[in-house]
Amino acid sequence: MLLVSVLLVAAAVAVALNGGEAIGANNPFFFVYLLGVAFTFYGWFWTHGGQTLGMRAWRVYLVSENSTGVNWQQAFLRFVVGIFSWLPLGLGYWWLWLSPDKLSWHDIASGSYLVYSPKKP
Repeated sequence: MLLVSVLLVAAAVAVALNGGEAIGANNPFFFVYLLGVAFTFYGWFWTHGGQTLGMRAWRVYLVSENSTGVNWQQAFLRFVVGIFSWLPLGLGYWWLWLSPDKLSWHDIASGSYLVYSPKKP
């Protein structure tokens, strides 16, 4: 939900910079701009603490293979491969249950994985 709000603000900025005129539906630059905004949103949270707001609510952290924070290159690989994981009917995500390591395609490509931190009693 937070990303949707960020994308709406980004779109409003683009429309304002376009003189208040609507952006064409087939404008590839606008689509790439919104993808860039989405990547910046996720990349910032992943590289600064390893959690988005939703991940924080569920106590899930993104860590590198060496149990350190994720860098921007890993965040970029995770974002791009995560998008392509949906294309073959979500097989990249279903791979979690098929893989012996329990890693998805974007986990494998970026050298990162999610860790659940249970609530302390």
